[in-house]
Formats: sequence, C-alpha cells, structure tokens
Amino acid sequence: MFYLFVLGTFAVWRVTHLLNAEDGPWQLVVRLRRRAGSGFWGELLDCLLCLSLWVSVPFALWIGRQWKERFLLWPALSAGAILLERITARPAPPAYIFEDQETSDVLRQEQTAVPEPFEPAQSRGSNGSHHV
Repeated sequence: MFYLFVLGTFAVWRVTHLLNAEDGPWQLVVRLRRRAGSGFWGELLDCLLCLSLWVSVPFALWIGRQWKERFLLWPALSAGAILLERITARPAPPAYIFEDQETSDVLRQEQTAVPEPFEPAQSRGSNGSHHV
C-alpha cells in the first residue's frame, strides 16, 4: 500500500504540475488554460493547491480499496503533491531596484539654503521693515 501511495503522490503532482504550469506537448495544455478563461475552470487551473485536490480524486478512487481509505487518500495525495511542489519549486528571482548612483549610498542629504524671495525696494521702509 505504501508503494501505491508514493506512486500516486508522484502521479498527482506530475499531472497537477502539467495542467498548472507547463505548456504541454504541441502547446495543448497552454491552449487549454487560455480556453478556460478567467471563470471557475481558469481559476482552478491557476491554483496548484486547488487543482491537486481535483486531480487526486481519481487516483484515490483507484488506489484505495474501501471507501474510508479512498476518502483519506484523497487529501493525502493532494498534500503529497503540494509538498513535492514546494520542495521542487525554484524560488522567484530577487527584484532589483536601481536608484540614482549619486544618492544611493547617502542616508541623509544636506539641504541647501533657500534664498529669500526678491522684494522691490519700494515696499520696504527706511529701517528695512515692510509697509503694511
């Protein structure tokens, strides 16, 4: 029974990964995903976790001998496929942010003094104060 469980887990992962992330032979699977659109089927094919639940159903029915065993195999095969995906998935490449070379290594920049606005001499009094 353990052999069939391992075999089923790998099979569920393989079919799920094919439907979720691969183009497939002759671009058939990518065309299937495009046709699925953005409705229920499209969302199902976009979510590896959700898809593994559905893919594991026929495998659980085939591997299990009794209904109780089949019922327990269903989420177990899905969980095994999810674990395989997490183990084998490559991490996303880091996002690089390029900043201006002159200021990228400066924590705080010095502020330059802002000159007083120019006022014509007629608006000032003899002592330099403003007329109101």
